[in-house]
Amino acid sequence: MTTVVTCAPETLIGAYDAIKRQQQAMWASGDFAVIGITLQIVGEQLCEAVDVRSGHRVLDVAAGNGNATLAAARRFARVTSTDYVPGLLARGEQRAQADGLEVTFETADAEALPYRESSFDVVVSTFGVMFAPDHARAAREMTRVCRPGGRIGLASWTPSGFLGQLLRTVASHVPPNPAVQSPLLWGTDAHVRTLFPDAAGIDHTPRHFVFRYRSAEHWVEVFRAFYGPVHKAFAALDADRQQALEADLLALLRGADQGGPDGLVIPAEYLETVITR
Repeated sequence: MTTVVTCAPETLIGAYDAIKRQQQAMWASGDFAVIGITLQIVGEQLCEAVDVRSGHRVLDVAAGNGNATLAAARRFARVTSTDYVPGLLARGEQRAQADGLEVTFETADAEALPYRESSFDVVVSTFGVMFAPDHARAAREMTRVCRPGGRIGLASWTPSGFLGQLLRTVASHVPPNPAVQSPLLWGTDAHVRTLFPDAAGIDHTPRHFVFRYRSAEHWVEVFRAFYGPVHKAFAALDADRQQALEADLLALLRGADQGGPDGLVIPAEYLETVITR
């Protein structure tokens, strides 16, 4: 059984307003769920790290198509799954229904969560909140809605890992908005500590998610079609520059590949973080 609720986000002002609209369009482009579903193991590992238990009130922030959401629901927690892209929540809802899991899905902005203080025992985000434009505001919101003694669990790509290299490769062809801090900062201890200065404890575990595709060309085909940042980058370029981006991506993939002729295998480092409120 699932419940779908739409919450009106707080009106944002200034430059972040336009940035958010661009980001929403980016993540709504392609079909991120095709990529997102392959990351399910990250949600399972994060729910183990934060020790989700039956009856826990769990909030998944910037949930995408619901990897951590479903993992928490399988542990019989009371889960609220949020994102500011309704289409991604719809994919998460489909998955929850198929698995017979009870989840509440709500459209909500990570920087303006529509919940009272201390509403949740556990707050999680897998590769989601790290893309919020205002890092400090998103961190404050997660802290605010988590009860004292509760836990905040994050999975964030690291600057030195494969996703860091990927985003830098894309940025060399389509520069990001200079007003926005790099999302990869969430994958560093120093930045996380500035975002959660009053935490009772912060523990990190470096982990790897392994991308497995038929070949480098297959990876580019899938990510060009379905992964918002890559999809939008190609769409912003003319034919010649698209070829240049593709060539750089193939070079990156082949350099990182550990699979050889048996298929593309690329370990991508991320930082698993557990913050005690």
